[in-house]
Amino acid sequence: MERLHWVRHRCRQMLAGSCGRGWYSTPDAMPSKTSMDTHSAPRGDSGKQRTVVALHGPHQQESVFSYKGNAICTTKYTWLTFIPMNLFEQFHRAANLYFLFLALLNWVPVVEAFQKEITMIPLLVVLTVIAIKDALEDYRRYLFDRKVNNNMVQAFCGKQKAYIYKCWKDVRVGDFVRLSCNEIIPADMLLLYTSDPRGVCYIDTANLDGETNLKQRQVVSDLPLEGVEFTAESFQCRVECESPNNDLSRFRGYMEHPSGVRVGLHNSNLLLRSCTIRNTESVVGLVIYAGHDTKAMMNNSGPRYKRSQLEKHLNTDVLWCVLLLIIMCLTAAIGHGLWLKNLKEAVFQVNMEMSPALAGFYVFWTMIIVLQVLIPISLYVSIEIVKLGQIYFIHNDLALYNNQLDSRIQCRALNITEDLGQIQYLFSDKTGTLTENKMVFCRCSIFGVEYPHEENARRLEVYEAEKMEAAGRSVTLKSGCSGRSLSCKHSSVSLHTLTAEEEEEEEEGEDQLSSHSRPRTSAFCSRVTKEVVPDPELVRKLNWFCSSVLADSSSGTASSLELTYIIDFFLALIICNSVVVSSPSQPGHVVPDTQTPLKSLEEIKLMFQRLTFSPFSAFSSLAPSQIKGRPQGFTRRLFGRGKASSFSFSTPTDGSEAGQEGAQKTANSTLEVDLSSREEGGDASKTEDRETEDYFKGARMNLEVVEEVIEDLTREVDCERDPDDELLYEAESPDEAALVHAAHAYRCTLRGRSAEGLLVDLPGMGPLAVQLLHIIPFDSNRKKMSVVVRHPLTGQVVVYTKGADSVIMNQTPKGSEQEIYNHIREQTQSHLDSYAREGLRTLCIAKKVLEEEEYEEWLKGQRLAESSIEDREELLLEAAQRLETNLTLLGTTGILDRLQEEVPETIEALQRAGIKVWILTGDKKETAINVAYACKLLRPNDKLLTADCGSKDAYAALLEELKVEEQCGEDSLSPSPGFILVLDGRTLEWALQEEQRSDFLELSRRCKAVICCRSTPLQKSMVVQLIQDQLGVMTLAVGDGANDVSMIQMAAVGVGISGQGGMQAVMSSDFAISRFKHLRKLLLVHGHWCYSRLANMILYFIYKNVMYVNLLFWYQFFCGFSGSVMTNAWVLILFNLIFTSIPPLVYGVLDKDTPAHSLMEQPELYRQVQTSKVYVPHMFWITVLDAFYQSLVCFFVPYFAVAGSSVSELSFGSPINASALLIVLLHQVIESHTLTWIHVLVLVLSGGLYFGFVLLFSLFCVTCSPPTNPVGVETLEMNQPLFYIICVVTTVMALLPRLFLRALYNTLHPPAGMDQVDSETYRRDMQRWNLIHSRAIKLPLCADNPGLEPSSA
Repeated sequence: MERLHWVRHRCRQMLAGSCGRGWYSTPDAMPSKTSMDTHSAPRGDSGKQRTVVALHGPHQQESVFSYKGNAICTTKYTWLTFIPMNLFEQFHRAANLYFLFLALLNWVPVVEAFQKEITMIPLLVVLTVIAIKDALEDYRRYLFDRKVNNNMVQAFCGKQKAYIYKCWKDVRVGDFVRLSCNEIIPADMLLLYTSDPRGVCYIDTANLDGETNLKQRQVVSDLPLEGVEFTAESFQCRVECESPNNDLSRFRGYMEHPSGVRVGLHNSNLLLRSCTIRNTESVVGLVIYAGHDTKAMMNNSGPRYKRSQLEKHLNTDVLWCVLLLIIMCLTAAIGHGLWLKNLKEAVFQVNMEMSPALAGFYVFWTMIIVLQVLIPISLYVSIEIVKLGQIYFIHNDLALYNNQLDSRIQCRALNITEDLGQIQYLFSDKTGTLTENKMVFCRCSIFGVEYPHEENARRLEVYEAEKMEAAGRSVTLKSGCSGRSLSCKHSSVSLHTLTAEEEEEEEEGEDQLSSHSRPRTSAFCSRVTKEVVPDPELVRKLNWFCSSVLADSSSGTASSLELTYIIDFFLALIICNSVVVSSPSQPGHVVPDTQTPLKSLEEIKLMFQRLTFSPFSAFSSLAPSQIKGRPQGFTRRLFGRGKASSFSFSTPTDGSEAGQEGAQKTANSTLEVDLSSREEGGDASKTEDRETEDYFKGARMNLEVVEEVIEDLTREVDCERDPDDELLYEAESPDEAALVHAAHAYRCTLRGRSAEGLLVDLPGMGPLAVQLLHIIPFDSNRKKMSVVVRHPLTGQVVVYTKGADSVIMNQTPKGSEQEIYNHIREQTQSHLDSYAREGLRTLCIAKKVLEEEEYEEWLKGQRLAESSIEDREELLLEAAQRLETNLTLLGTTGILDRLQEEVPETIEALQRAGIKVWILTGDKKETAINVAYACKLLRPNDKLLTADCGSKDAYAALLEELKVEEQCGEDSLSPSPGFILVLDGRTLEWALQEEQRSDFLELSRRCKAVICCRSTPLQKSMVVQLIQDQLGVMTLAVGDGANDVSMIQMAAVGVGISGQGGMQAVMSSDFAISRFKHLRKLLLVHGHWCYSRLANMILYFIYKNVMYVNLLFWYQFFCGFSGSVMTNAWVLILFNLIFTSIPPLVYGVLDKDTPAHSLMEQPELYRQVQTSKVYVPHMFWITVLDAFYQSLVCFFVPYFAVAGSSVSELSFGSPINASALLIVLLHQVIESHTLTWIHVLVLVLSGGLYFGFVLLFSLFCVTCSPPTNPVGVETLEMNQPLFYIICVVTTVMALLPRLFLRALYNTLHPPAGMDQVDSETYRRDMQRWNLIHSRAIKLPLCADNPGLEPSSA
C-alpha cells in the first residue's frame, strides 16, 4: 500500500504541473518513498540500488561504503594459490580421483603391487601436463591484465584541485574522469560534460559489441552545469542507480540536486568501459561502476564450455570399464582364495596362517592396482589435445575464410567439435543469416498510390551483373567501413589487441588520422544502397510541390491531401531514426552552424494557414489522383542542392537570404498545389481561390526584387561549397540507412542531428529546423519506433511512427468516417501483400497529431516513467502504447534484402544430408515464404500447411485439419509431396502451450520444413528447447543479431554470423562464421571428420587398454591369482601412457575416412554416419570382444611356444609385450583411412621408443624393478630367432580376423558414391601415367589408354 500511495502522490504532482522542464520532480512537503529509502538505507550494494557521490565534493564524508576498485583480475591463480587451486580443480575429475586412490592404495603393504613411486607416474604425468597448460594460459591473462590496469587516464585530484594522470587500476567509484578524443573509457561513467555545445558525444562500441557505427551519448538533462565549463568542486549532486548488472542496453537511476530536484538517468547518459570516445574534444564523467562491476566485465564470460554427446557416452562406457574391472578383480580374488584353500604343500612362500577369504580380499585390491590401466586416464587428456588440433585445422581452412571481410571462422567452444557431425535440426534466422542484411530501397506506396521504381529495379540488375563480373576477379578487400574521427590528439588502443606491434601501428597511423582530407565511409554505405533512382511519377508530384509557377488545373494534378501525405512520408523517413550525420571534411557529426531561417518558417506557416493547407486538415471531397502515364526518361538531378544551413534554434536576423529563398519557394509551391486542388473541388471555392490568388500575386511581385539578390548569393554559396563534401550517414541498422538514402534521392535530406533537434532539407523549402521532443526507440515487443517533433511548418506536435505492418495497421482506425482513409488503408494493404510475395521487407509509416493538452498529459506520464527506478521498462512501455494509437497511415516501403551467395545450394545440401531446416523469423508470412522459395527450402511440388489462428480453439481445430490433410497426402498413391508448415507468431504462441505441444510436435515431425513468422526472440528459443528436449535430437541454431542470442544459447550448437547486425550473436555462439554458405563445409566435412575421428579414437583407446589388461589377467591363471605380472612395472605403466598414446593423437587429428570433395558433392554421406553411428553401445562391446580375442592370441601363442622350457617370467613376458605393441600399432594402421608420412613416422618412433627403452633398461637397470632383475633379459631374448617368430605369428593371427572382416564389410557395404570416386581417381591416374610414358615410348592410341594424343599418322 505504501508503494501505491507513493505512485499516486507522484502522479498528482505531475498532473499539478509541479515538474518543470526535463525529467525530474521537485520535492513536496511529503517526502517520496525513494528519498526516504535513500536516507535510511545503507549506501552500499545491499538491496537493488547503489548511491554514488563525488569523492572530492561536499558529500565525500558520506562515501563510507567501499565499492570495487577499477583494477581487473581475470587470472585464476597467484603464486601461492596455484598449486592447491589447480590440484583442487583437477581432482574434480572422477578419473583423477580414481588414480589418486590407487596411488594411495599402493602404499598399503598388504596390497602393494609395484614400487610406490611407479604407481604415481600416470597421475603425476597427467596432472603436470594440465597444470603447465593452465599456468601458461593464466600467465597470458596476467600480462593482459597488467597492460590494461596500467593504462593512464586523467582523474580529478581533490588535493591538487586539478586533473592528474592515474593508472586505470587507481580509479575509484565517485572519481571525475576527463577523456579526450580516441581515448578508451576506463570505467562506466555518467556523462556530465562534453566540449560539444549541444551536450552530446560519440562513442565507438566495437570493442564491446563489435558494431562499427558510432553511438550518440547525451549529457544528463537539466544539469545546472550543462553548456558551461565543468568544475568538479561545484558538483554537489547525489546519484541513485541500480546495482551492477550485465544489461548493456539498460541503465536506470536519477540524480538528485542539493535543492531536491531529481533528474532521470538513462542508458544514453552512460559511457561504458572499453568503448572509445570519437569526434569529441573532451568529456568529463563520474565513475558509477568500476572494475568487475562494469557492464563490459560482467559480460565477459570467456570461452563457452559445453559437454558433447560423445563425451556423455564416453562417461557411460567408462562406467562399463569399471564394472569390467571389478568383475576381473573379483574373479582373481575368488580364484586366489580357492587356490589357497586347495593348496596342500607350501611350494611358494605364502602365509598359511591367513584365511583364504582375507587373502582373497587383499588380492582384490592388489588386482585393482595391477589392472588400473583398464580405466583410460590418458584418454581424457588425449581428447582435449585432439580437439585442439581439430580446431586448429578448422580455424585455418581457407574455404571458411571471407576475403571481403578479412574474417575467418572462430571456434569459441573448444569441446563440441564432434557434435557438428550429428546435427539433425537446424534453426535459422532469415534477415542477415540467409540474406545479406544490406537493404536496398525498391518500392513504396504513399496515399494508397504505388510507385514501383522501375528504373531503380533495372539499376539493381546492372549492379548484380557487375557484382558477378567482379566475383570472377581476385580482389582483396579491407574489412569494415566504419567511420573514424579525423582530427584528434590521442591514438586509440584496443583493449582486446594490446600488443606492441599494434601500438606501433597506431602510432604510425596517428598522422593519417589528423588529416582532414582523408576520405571516410560509414556503416551500411554500399553503393547499391546509396544510389537510388527516383520514381518518375513521384518526382513529378514533388515538382508540382516545388514549382514556382502557378499551375492550371488538370486531371494529372495531385490533391493537396496527397501532397501532404507525400511530404509527411519523406519527413518521417528522414527523422524517425537514430542516424548520425557526418561530413568528410568535418570531424563532428553535425553540419557547421549558420543562421536558421526561423522567420521564414513563420511566414511559411502563415501561408499554409491562409491556404488552409494544413498537413493535418481534412477535406470533404477528395479522390486519389489518376496516374495516366509515366515518362520514359528523366534527369537524375531533380532539384538544386540544399544550401548549407544552421543547426541552431536561436532566432536569426531578418536578412536571412536562405530563409527568404525558402519562403519564396514554399509560397509558390504551396499556392500552386492548393489552387490546383481547389479547382478540382468544384465551383464552391472559386471565390476564395480568386482572393487567395490575388493575395499571392501581390506577395510575389514584392519578392521579385529580392529574388535576383538571392540567386546571386546562391551562386556564391555553391562556388564556395566543396563538391566532395557529401553527407555520410551512420545508421544502427541497414533499414534506416536505406530509407534515409532513398529520401535523399528525392532531395529530402537529413543534414544534422542533435539531442534537441534535426536539420532537414525538403524540396522547395530549403533547410528546416525540426524540434525533437522525444524519441521512443524500437523494441521487439512494440515492433515500432516513434519520434515526437514539433512540425516545422504548422508548429503542431506530431508523432511519426514506423514499424511492422502487423502493429501499425492495427493502430489505424478501420471504420473511418471519410471514405478516402478507408481507400488508403485498403490499397496500402494490397501493396503490402504484393511486396511480401515478392520477398521484400515491409515497413509502414504513420503519423499522429497531438493537441497541446493531450501532449502535456502524455508528457507527465512519460516523465514519471523516465524518472522511475523500479518498473521503469513497464511504465515506458505503457507510455509508448498510449502515444502510438489512432495513427494516420501515410504509406509503406518495400526494401530488398538479397540472399547471400550459395544459400540455395547450402540448404539443398543440408536437406540431402538429412538435416531438417526451420526458419524462425520476425518478418511477414508472405516474405518468409518467398525467401524460402528463393533459397530452395520450398520446392514447386511442396505443399504449404498454413496455420494462422487468433484463438486456442481455432488453432486446435485447424491443427486437426492439417493432420488429416497431411495424412491424406501420405496415403495417396501418387508421389508424396513434401509438406511445409507455416505458422505466425500468434499461432506459435498457442502451439508452445503445454496442452498443445504434443500435437504440434507430431505434425512438425512429419513436415519437411517449418517456417515460423512474426516470432519473438523468446519464441525462437522456446521452439529450439521444445524440439531438443522432446525429440532428443541434436540441434543447431544460426543467427546474426541480438534477437537471435537466446536461440543460439539454447541450441546444442550455436553458430553466430558476423555480419551487419553487430557481434552480439557471435559473442554468444559456439562457432562464428561470416557467411551462411560456410555451414555446408563446417557440418558436412569438418563435422563428419571430427565425429568419425573422435569416435574411432575412443574405441581404439578402449580396445588397446582392454587388450593389454587381459594379458595380465590371463597370467593370473598360472600364478595362483596372486597379482604377479610377467613384465617389469615400468613397461606395464608406460605401455599405454607413452608407447601407444601418440599414434591415436595423430589419427584423431589427421584421419580422413572420406575426401572433402566427396563429402561436399554427396551430402548423403553425412546422413549415413548418423544412421550407422560409429560410437554406439554395440560397437563398444564388439571392440571389447575383439580385444579379448587378440589378448588370448597374444598370450597363449607365446605360452605354447615356450611351454615346458625353463624361461623366467620376464623372458616369457618379453615376446608378449613386443607382440602386443606390434598388434596395437598395426591395428591402428588397419583402422586408419589415411596413411601419410606423419603416420608412418609416428608409428616408427613409437616402436623404436619401446625397443630402445627396454634395451637400455635391460642393460643398465639392476634394481629398478625389485624383486625381479631385468638385466640382460631383453638383449638375450632379442638375440634368439624364436622371439621374432613368436612376434610375427602372434601378430598375424591376432589381426587376420579383423582384416578379413573389414575387407568383407567394405565389399558388401561399399561407401555411397565411392565407386564413382574410385573410377575418377583411376581415370586421372591413367591419364597422368600415359602422359608421362608416352614421351619415352610411342604407344598406339586405343580405348584402354585415355589421355593419349592421336598420332599424326
